[in-house]
Amino acid sequence: MKLARKLTLALVMGVLVIMAGYAWLQIRREVVIFDAELWKNEKFGHGAAAALAEIWAAEGEAKARQMLETIDRYGPGVIRLRWLWLDELRAEPPPGLSADDLEQLAGRNAVALRETAGGEWVRHIYDPMSIPTARPAVIEVTESLQAERRYINMNHLQIALATALIAAMCALTAMGLGYWFVGRPMVLLRDKARAVGAGHFGARLALRQHDELGEFAEELNAMSDRLAEAQARLGAETEARIATLEQLRHTDRLTTVGRLAAGIAHELGTPLNVIAGRAGRIAAAEGGRGQSADYARIILEQATRMTAVIRQLLDFSRRQGPKPGLCNLRTLASRTIDLLAPFAEKQGVTIELKSPEGLLPVRVDPSQIQQAFANVVMNGIQAMPRGGRLLVSIEPAEARRPSDASAQTGPYLRVSVEDQGKGISAEALPHIFEPFFTTKDVGEGTGLGLSVAHGIVTDHGGWIDVESEPGKGTRVAIFLASAEPGTAEAAS
Repeated sequence: MKLARKLTLALVMGVLVIMAGYAWLQIRREVVIFDAELWKNEKFGHGAAAALAEIWAAEGEAKARQMLETIDRYGPGVIRLRWLWLDELRAEPPPGLSADDLEQLAGRNAVALRETAGGEWVRHIYDPMSIPTARPAVIEVTESLQAERRYINMNHLQIALATALIAAMCALTAMGLGYWFVGRPMVLLRDKARAVGAGHFGARLALRQHDELGEFAEELNAMSDRLAEAQARLGAETEARIATLEQLRHTDRLTTVGRLAAGIAHELGTPLNVIAGRAGRIAAAEGGRGQSADYARIILEQATRMTAVIRQLLDFSRRQGPKPGLCNLRTLASRTIDLLAPFAEKQGVTIELKSPEGLLPVRVDPSQIQQAFANVVMNGIQAMPRGGRLLVSIEPAEARRPSDASAQTGPYLRVSVEDQGKGISAEALPHIFEPFFTTKDVGEGTGLGLSVAHGIVTDHGGWIDVESEPGKGTRVAIFLASAEPGTAEAAS
């Protein structure tokens, strides 16, 4: 609005200057016309004086005075003629007639002067008139200027009123147009600039103007879009960096845990083997009967369980790099399901495999991927202690690695394992891949299954996504890069 006011003020000042110039020219024109009219009246006075002088010389003073009265009676209404004697003027000069003026009259030169009489502007013209051997006389021509002055004042008033009206109309028009075409767009541009400065790039500025301000608004919108894209890209890159750093920290923790696990497994492996061997001998010596045999079997079962845990620790700490080969992912999943079918049946869980027909080629280490599948499927079975349905599905997918926001999408095979268990809470979900973290009851899991599976899949260039809702179950999706279509025939 400040700019609109400035433009309005500039326009009004320009109008005032133009009207002032016009008024000056109009006044000059009227002054010229008025002076021309005065000159005519002055010539009338000179002519009357000359004519009266001739009548005075030819017919006498009385006849001349009679003629003067006739001219005064029938002449212009604004002009009055009067016979004066020069010596009387010298004796009692009227106001405004100076000694120099009297000298001019004595030298037969006309004198003109203006004065205010009773609030009225008048003009006096003194024309000397004399004949030889006669007393010098002066014809006084008195002309009223009041009408001309009223006309000039009225004209000045009209010019002033016209100037004021034009200036007011121009000001109102300029204010309206300035607000609509300048003030309002500038306020919108200002608010948009403030929003951009505050980091808000979503709202677009709509200016339906085909001028510089409209173009500026379009450029501002384009800049906001670019800044929004840059902000989104920066946010994604920042999240990716944070995820990478967290992954590095996680890897470092896994390395430390792996070394610790290897040491514990080494220290406990031999004693557990001795305990298991002795317990087996005691059970055999008792002939499988009696309380001692029962105790020995319990010791043997627990020692076997501890040995399995130690084997998992060793697998976690000594995992070798993958030796990839071309495999059929459907075959690997089917073998894993067949391997775990007895355990699932014992738990009352039905495993269903859903996969497209044909080959689904991947370049992986089959034994490691089968171990990862087994760990995930086992978790799903254990999540349903009262039985249920475990769905394993394989499908192609266009995906992008979550840790690399700038990467392009590519062809992947997604293996989803979906259970009907109690689900995982939102607080526990970020920690499920950490070693020894488990949501199962004590004695039902070591917390290494998903950690091992995550490490294997990561080594193969894939990743695992987990979606879970408490009370409805969990869905674990394993992404592995699809092999070249041309090599599918070699997959087994």
